[in-house]
Amino acid sequence: MGKRVALVLAGCGVFDGSEIHEASAALVHLSRGGAEVKIFAPNIEQRDVVNHLKGSPTEEKRNVLVESARLARGNIQDLAELKAGEFDAVIFPGGFGVAKNLCSWAVDGKNCTVNEHVSSTLQAFHSAKKPIGLCCISPVLAAKVFPGCEVTVGQDKNVDGRFPDAETASAIAELGCKHICKNVNESHVDKANKIVTTCAFMCKAPLHEIFDGIGTMVQEVLKLA
Repeated sequence: MGKRVALVLAGCGVFDGSEIHEASAALVHLSRGGAEVKIFAPNIEQRDVVNHLKGSPTEEKRNVLVESARLARGNIQDLAELKAGEFDAVIFPGGFGVAKNLCSWAVDGKNCTVNEHVSSTLQAFHSAKKPIGLCCISPVLAAKVFPGCEVTVGQDKNVDGRFPDAETASAIAELGCKHICKNVNESHVDKANKIVTTCAFMCKAPLHEIFDGIGTMVQEVLKLA
């Protein structure tokens, strides 16, 4: 029987929601791994709505659950309804929506607050010793909720201009967590906390390398489940 995995989204689109390629990659790798997946998102208003063609905010209002339903092909539930006891693992793709909608990292950095349902979901899986997978910017959720954990967002220096957000590693360290430097096609496993992370689009890399890195994260999550 395949593992039961919850996937948590933050909207639809890299600049104000979940990164679409990351969400899709996670779903493909989960499917290949024989997992049974259910998708969730918080029923809240987005912090902002970005015109992805112009890269600028608009006055429009959108709902995170409604927008996430685009990625889920309509088959999605309110995150408030997620019960950790019904799943073997949980995975969070990245995208600015994680830092805007699931928490306030985009505005407050290490002093951010985490959405109550996101925090309770993470804590429920952690307490049950069930694995948590996170990619791109979403490892900051674990860094905020689980002081002392180990995560990766890639490198802690902007190596060859490929890691423009390398300062995120320093912020994670300031939260009392250990940042582990990894390449884009790798993931890190914090065995003590069962947290698996990979940098994905935190690195400027070809899409297939990002896809492969997410694959290693999913594989490790399924092994721990």
